[in-house]
Amino acid sequence: MNIAYWIVAGLLALFYFYAGTLKVIRSRDQLRPMMAWVDRVPLPALRALGVVEILGATGLILPPLTGIAPALASAAAIGFVLLQAGAITVHLMGEDRRIALNAGLVATAVVIIWLATRL
Repeated sequence: MNIAYWIVAGLLALFYFYAGTLKVIRSRDQLRPMMAWVDRVPLPALRALGVVEILGATGLILPPLTGIAPALASAAAIGFVLLQAGAITVHLMGEDRRIALNAGLVATAVVIIWLATRL
């Protein structure tokens, strides 16, 4: 279970760290080709979302790695489930039906929650 956690959590953390970094450092024009929804969200909220993703990615890795408050890994994964529930809502409200990636991220976070309880 430990190896499975690190593989799945590591991949999800890389995804969110990358996506969060893009949201923090890139302009709307640079993000628009990848994320059609960026025009519907205020820029400070977009930057804050990026910071939340980076912190969540850190929360998946550091607590189990250091052994300090490892339950925070489950909390980070639960946060990602909630984040993606909001993302799916934003996509559907904007007439964007491409939510397969979001559903996959929810499923991956749920697997991490399950694996984290067995660390």
